[in-house]
Amino acid sequence: MNTTEITLLFDRWNAALQTGEPKNVAALYETNAILLPTVSNQVRHNHVEIEDYFVAFLAKGPKGTIDESNVRTFGNVAINSGVYTFVFADGTTVQARFTYVYRWNGQEWKIVEHHSSAMPEG
Repeated sequence: MNTTEITLLFDRWNAALQTGEPKNVAALYETNAILLPTVSNQVRHNHVEIEDYFVAFLAKGPKGTIDESNVRTFGNVAINSGVYTFVFADGTTVQARFTYVYRWNGQEWKIVEHHSSAMPEG
């Protein structure tokens, strides 16, 4: 595994957003993953709750771009943290800090933890 491989996992996630299908996004997360989402106060603990979050989020037509990425790897765990910006269909934007924690399950990388919070000085 290399840094580029982990960085490309964001592209896979962003491409899933572009499908407009919450199930496609939720499928990238482990079944017991935790999502601390950008535009909701509710912690999401499983696929049902994660998919529920993405129903409303995807309705806004988000497209993400990474502004800063910091990848670290530890065996079968990889972390990518930094800053990204979302542009929505209505032209509004939000910049947020992110942390993705991925785990290699023997076949593919899955998100086990995803924390996203809007910039406090935005």
